Amino acid sequence: MQTALVTGAGRGIGLATARAFAAAGWKVHALDKNFSGFDEKSLSRVNFDLRNLADIPQLIESLGEIDTLVNNAGVLYCDAYDSIPEEHKREILAVNLEAPAALIEAVSVQMKKRGAGRIVNIGSVAAFTGHPDLWYGVSKAGILNLTKAWAKELGPHGVLVNAVAPGPTATAMYDQLPQSRKDGVMRSVHSGRVCTPEEVAAAILWLGSACPQYVNGTTLDVNDGSYPR
Repeated sequence: MQTALVTGAGRGIGLATARAFAAAGWKVHALDKNFSGFDEKSLSRVNFDLRNLADIPQLIESLGEIDTLVNNAGVLYCDAYDSIPEEHKREILAVNLEAPAALIEAVSVQMKKRGAGRIVNIGSVAAFTGHPDLWYGVSKAGILNLTKAWAKELGPHGVLVNAVAPGPTATAMYDQLPQSRKDGVMRSVHSGRVCTPEEVAAAILWLGSACPQYVNGTTLDVNDGSYPR
């Protein structure tokens, strides 16, 4: 049985992704720092705060063989450019960018030894715009660059590193946005609706399990026109 590690799996896209892998017959480690209301018997819970960067190598070692890593956990605050608390900036960069980098570095050791493995990073259409949430946009642009860098490094060892860039998705993170921003985004979405977590999860599952070996270092848009690149 193959094993996936999905971060931020307590709710939203992460939970939908963990369920998708489990439904496909995988063993799934569902990582989050808060499992309030979580009742998933088919998933193995991993309580971990990704701000604890120094403990990530030990975490990966404790979980054993991981065939697919999904870096999904993310933090967003709706702070104005001129009033961003330092603790918000640090948390966003730690959880959204530094933790995925540390997880990839740690899991890549075993993947290189096996000559196989897949890593899927969750970016955002925020990576391609001057985003209203400054450090969130910066972190998502960074993770797409991180994807390309590790794809180049690990590709010769048979390891695929790709990303997904979702548009507006029905999650708690989207719910906290001001209505004016939701309205602006929805004017450009072809279908006139938000994406479901399950739709994003289907794209992640494909990249993490079934896409051709020649799909490497790419970002798959799941945005329905909300950002026309």
